[in-house]
Amino acid sequence: MSIAITGTGSFRPSIIIENSYFEKNTFLNSDGTVIEGPNEVIIEKFKSITGIEQRRYAKKELKTSDLGHLAAAKAIENAGIDKETLDYIIFAHNFGDLSVGQIQGDTLPSLATRVKHKLDIKNPKCVAYDMLFGCPGWIEGVIQANAFIKAGMAKKCLVIGADTLSRVVDDYDRDTMLYSDGAGAAIIEETEGKGQFLNFETATYANDEAFYLFFGKSYNKDLKEDRRYIKMYGRKIYEFAISHVPQAMKECLDKTGRDISEVKKIFIHQANEKMDEAIVKRFYRQYKLKPPTDIMPMTIGRLGNSSVATIPTLYDKVRKGNIEGHSIKKGDVVLFASVGAGMNINAMVYEV
Repeated sequence: MSIAITGTGSFRPSIIIENSYFEKNTFLNSDGTVIEGPNEVIIEKFKSITGIEQRRYAKKELKTSDLGHLAAAKAIENAGIDKETLDYIIFAHNFGDLSVGQIQGDTLPSLATRVKHKLDIKNPKCVAYDMLFGCPGWIEGVIQANAFIKAGMAKKCLVIGADTLSRVVDDYDRDTMLYSDGAGAAIIEETEGKGQFLNFETATYANDEAFYLFFGKSYNKDLKEDRRYIKMYGRKIYEFAISHVPQAMKECLDKTGRDISEVKKIFIHQANEKMDEAIVKRFYRQYKLKPPTDIMPMTIGRLGNSSVATIPTLYDKVRKGNIEGHSIKKGDVVLFASVGAGMNINAMVYEV
C-alpha cells in the first residue's frame, strides 16, 4: 500500500479585480511619504515583476472557512469517498475567518471544525484542527497527513488551504496588489496504484528572518485607527527565497534517488513570477542544467497570491487539465515547493 492524493478541489472567488482597480489609490512608502510617479507607472512596474494582471476577491458573505468548505466538498467528490471515513481535517490558513472591515480574525471554533460542521460529518473520530505555517501551510498539512497514515493513526485525511487576504491589506501599500482570496483542498489516503509520496523537506528560519512578514500599521500615519495589516520586507524575502528554496528542493529530490530528468512539473507557491522563475533556475543550476520551458505551470497572472491556497489550487487545475499546455499523467514525478511567513520552507516529491 502507498499514500497518495486521491482527490482534489479548489474554489475560485467570482469577483475579478483588474490592475486598473488600483489606479486611484494613494501609494505610500513605509515612512508615510508618497511614492513618486503616476499610478499607471507604479502598476505597470508591479505587473512586470509579479506577473499579476488580475486577482480574485471573495463576496462579502463568504469567509475563509466558506471557501475552504467549497473546495473540500469538491475534493471529497473527486476522490469518491464517504466523508464519514475521514480521520483528519487539517485546515491551513493565516488569519482565520474575517469579515470585511473587521480588525480581528475569528478562530473560535477552528476553521477545520467549521468545515466539518458545514460538511455535516457526524463521526466524532474525524479530528479537525488548524495549521498556521504561513504560505507553506498546505504542504505542511499534507506532510502531517502522510505521517498520520504512515504511523497507522489514520487512513484518510482532508487537507485544505484557504485565505481571504483581501481583508488584511493596507490600501496605501502597493503590496496590496499582490494579494487575493481562494481555496484548494486534497484527499490524502492509503491506497494502491494511485500514486505515492517519495520524500518531504521542511525548515523554519526564525532568527533575523522571523519577521520578514508581519502584522503592522497602515503606511498612512494620519489614520486614527487601531488596526493592523499584512506587511513584508519584499527584498529580504526575495533574497531569502532564492537562496534557500532551491537548496531545499534539491535535498528533497536527491533523497528519493530519482534523477532530475524524471521531474515533469514543479508546483511552486504563486508569490511572485520573477521570484518563482529565479528559484527554479537556481534549482536546475545546481545540476548544471537549464529548466525545461514547460516545467512550471503558473496561475498568479489571473489569480494573484492567495497564500496557502495557491499550490493546492494550481495542482487541482493541472491535474484536471484546466491549464493550457500543462498536464500530468500516472507515473509522472512532480515537485512541490513553498516559502512564507516564519520564515518557513518546505518541499515534497510525489509520483502521480
